[in-house]
Amino acid sequence: MRLRLTAALVAASTAPLVVSFLAGPVRAEPIRARDDRGMQLVLNAPAQRIVTLAPNLTELIHAAGGAASLVAVDSSSNYPPAVANLPRIGDAAGLDLERILALHPDLVFGWSSGNKPSDIARLEQLGVKVFLSEPRRLTDIPRTLRVMGTLLGTAGVGEKQARAFERRLQSLHTLAAGARAVSVFFEVWHQPLITVNGQHLISDVLTLCGGSNVFGSLPALAPSVSLESVLLADPEVIIATDVPREALAAWNRTARLRAVQRRQIYELHPDLITRATPRVLEGAEKICRWLAAARQPP
Repeated sequence: MRLRLTAALVAASTAPLVVSFLAGPVRAEPIRARDDRGMQLVLNAPAQRIVTLAPNLTELIHAAGGAASLVAVDSSSNYPPAVANLPRIGDAAGLDLERILALHPDLVFGWSSGNKPSDIARLEQLGVKVFLSEPRRLTDIPRTLRVMGTLLGTAGVGEKQARAFERRLQSLHTLAAGARAVSVFFEVWHQPLITVNGQHLISDVLTLCGGSNVFGSLPALAPSVSLESVLLADPEVIIATDVPREALAAWNRTARLRAVQRRQIYELHPDLITRATPRVLEGAEKICRWLAAARQPP
């Protein structure tokens, strides 16, 4: 009787272990994130093979701690220098879909306004998971770093970089707080004259520095404008990016502009203002200095 009772107690005490063993290891919860078009992405594990379709996304992946996971980038990605040896899979004009598929990516990061919708749709039809990004505000950058960290399994790095960006952003905001607004014409291209409206990231940088985009109210994100409309707006400062030097110098022939009279015409490298990455604050720091100078008495 005692022997049977002992055997029963042993069996009862080991039963949970047997059940646990038969059930196998506990699976981690799926990783969920919503992209900038509102689509929810679900991964069973952190992405290990990443393709980026725009240079700003390549920079953000590196900043979020995902450099080792990058297997290919777009043709324009040039920073950090380590991406130089990665395969190229196309650009805004079109993607090499066959090459992307051959790389077997876990996740592709695309840019809503920088990639062809048909390319994105085709990738998804072929079963590729795509996260679409569309940053319009400086605050979108730390948010994206956090999301990327979650998707890559590098949440600690993403959070650290996001907080560093937010601290630097707040410092710039404090410097320009309460300052007089300075009217600015931002020249993206010279022939035809192309600028940005108030919904563009560049305009958010101008606002951060106490600037007022003279074409902020136009409906198009990157509208064409006439020389006459620039003369009518009479900006205090002109900032150009990716514009030939001779085109920038041509402004000096329009002597009636306040920006020309006070020699407030500046050139900024496009990578420091058109890419929604932590480096955009380098461009912002320059712009804040230029607008502070414009507030000084002549």
